Amino acid sequence: MSPGPRPRVVIVDDHALFRSGVRAELAELVDVVGEAGSVAEAVALITDTKPDVVLVDVHMPDGGGLAVMRQTTSVCPTVRFLALSVSDAPEDVIELVRAGARGYVTKTISAADLAEAIARVAAGDVVLSPRLAGFVLDTFAGEAPKPADPELDLLTPREQEVLEHIARGYRYKEVAHMLGVSTRTVESHVSTVLRKLNLSNRHQLARWATQRRLVD
Repeated sequence: MSPGPRPRVVIVDDHALFRSGVRAELAELVDVVGEAGSVAEAVALITDTKPDVVLVDVHMPDGGGLAVMRQTTSVCPTVRFLALSVSDAPEDVIELVRAGARGYVTKTISAADLAEAIARVAAGDVVLSPRLAGFVLDTFAGEAPKPADPELDLLTPREQEVLEHIARGYRYKEVAHMLGVSTRTVESHVSTVLRKLNLSNRHQLARWATQRRLVD
């Protein structure tokens, strides 16, 4: 890492042993100002400490990194997020980058490389391995602007994501596994989507999504 003030960091992960390990490895390299094991704890801690960088796990039982980012970016706009995950699945990388993460690294990273990634994110850089960067570039290069859809705009990004999975025929349990949330959370999202779109069941939901070309 280059000389200068050490980045102030918050570690968010639902595994206490992992958090303590990361904290110990980074102790001489960054200033860890706190750690959290849930979305609610993370939001409160980030709001209170306003760190330079938040190391955030992608998948946690109560919503994971995406939920943390969505609940804090508006009140703490200067905080930058670096996803630290066991997953290098393209959909996870794209989802976090879309939400505003400045970097995405896997948990196989060394302490020195992680500290360097934190410093770069704190300085405003984007940190992705060549492979993960390829996912992002391929995705954004193939996207075309979508026409405005007032009904679709009623849904949050997470609700749209659940909608697309359900419309493709995945069961609630499968969607829950892919998103790293509980089955009950998926059921709640589907109920909200049905209510907002004035639909009665998942079959109507699938037809609605197909008509709008949200799914193949």
